[in-house]
Amino acid sequence: MSVRRPTVVVALLALTMLLTGCNAGSTAVHPSAGPGGGIRTDVTVAVAAEPVNLDFRVTSGAAIPQLLMNNVYETLVKIDQDGAVVPLLAERWDVSDDRTQYTFHLREGVTFSDGSTFDADDVVASFDRVRTDWLNAIKVKMDVVESTVALDERTVRVTLTQPSNAWLADLGTSVGAVFPSDLDGVDLRTTAIGTGPYEVFSVRQGDRIVLAGRPDHWGGPAAMTTITVRYLADPTSAVNALRAGDVDLLFNSATGDQVRQLEARGGFQVVEGTSTGDVLLSFNNRVPPFDDVRVRRAFAYAIDRQAVMATASAGYGTQVVAMVTPQDPYFEDLTGVYPYDPDRARVLLAEARASDLQVTFDVPNLAYATTAAELIASQLAEVGVRVRLVTDEFPAVWLDKVFTRHDFQMSVIQHSEARDLLTVFRPDYYLGYDDTVIAPLAAAADAGTPQEYVDGMRQVARQVVDDAGGIVLYLAPTLIVADEALTGIRPNAVTESMDLTQLAWR
Repeated sequence: MSVRRPTVVVALLALTMLLTGCNAGSTAVHPSAGPGGGIRTDVTVAVAAEPVNLDFRVTSGAAIPQLLMNNVYETLVKIDQDGAVVPLLAERWDVSDDRTQYTFHLREGVTFSDGSTFDADDVVASFDRVRTDWLNAIKVKMDVVESTVALDERTVRVTLTQPSNAWLADLGTSVGAVFPSDLDGVDLRTTAIGTGPYEVFSVRQGDRIVLAGRPDHWGGPAAMTTITVRYLADPTSAVNALRAGDVDLLFNSATGDQVRQLEARGGFQVVEGTSTGDVLLSFNNRVPPFDDVRVRRAFAYAIDRQAVMATASAGYGTQVVAMVTPQDPYFEDLTGVYPYDPDRARVLLAEARASDLQVTFDVPNLAYATTAAELIASQLAEVGVRVRLVTDEFPAVWLDKVFTRHDFQMSVIQHSEARDLLTVFRPDYYLGYDDTVIAPLAAAADAGTPQEYVDGMRQVARQVVDDAGGIVLYLAPTLIVADEALTGIRPNAVTESMDLTQLAWR
């Protein structure tokens, strides 16, 4: 890899932005200004959940890769809008007859945002660091990699310990992100160096992150000079900003009811797409009362999931029970496993000697979560369960208390990582699920034929649902409301990424 050019000082960039005015420093005029106005080259996007830093290698949660993947960091392969694996930094790849060796042929003319040249050494270093440096739980997706070797500057060979049906698609998520091989002196919590069409321009904690378009991107100059991502946790504030023209696009930052109101009002485009966002009622399987499967199943029967989706998402979304999306090859409709049945819930609670039960419900201060939690608490009250609601600031408090220290009984959060069934239901994850039964089933499925993979993973999903390790309330949609003149909106969130790479103004 070539020598890195000096990094621009963020403070200087921020000062420049303040001096040049609003809209992230752009002086372009919106087309609606009339004859003589130029096409805008800036856009402002509103998002609810803010990253705590920029390093998804050591910090879990969807907020960081949502912003950075595809926009700043890229992978060898990409998951397209239909869920297919397509080339990105690798132009093509070959697979050995025994399916244990992948030879990637890398794209030429690619540079990182610091000016250094992308080559095979960067891929080797990035894949090796997953095992040595990563703390994020999704690192398990690379456990099947035995070695990564640079055959020459443009060719990389990855050897797996066994055939894997899942690995190539996993490579299209954040675990496959390619960083420079030389990261000496680089703090990735505050600096992001990727090959994508945008780079991090400035960070104003608690407010916004600005991305600058790269004119030297290998795929051509970025369509926007600047993308300002504003973090507005309050949906009403986000909607008001859109109406005032301070924001051009709401990305999953308005409630379903607000989206319907905006759609009826007119003047905006509403885009609904698929997502990987399972809204999960999380149980701490390690502690009472949720160390008893009868209690977990009782809660599954006590909750009217359709009503929760109708209330929290205004009916937008899809009813699923397992953490498997309809786009996954092993999807199976299991919604009939736990019908809404309060009487059955009461019987199970009586069997578990938990008829007079009180639980603490840690709820992140996100609109869908707080709305869902209130309804869930009232439904549980109907079967004799008293719920104490505790609001946790997201992400800082919730990530520390619930996710990191496992100091909770019950919580609710949207998990946006693609194909995360095996990531979430592990003993070392925050739910503390005992995977003794499913681990060998999953390993055999991954190493088997494509049909054995489908059959085996369906068996895994059924087992997790039967154990009620957590309850998927619904699969959240991607809901976008935007200025009518904005094009290039990617409706489907097929990974955790909020892909802004095609945004442009008419």
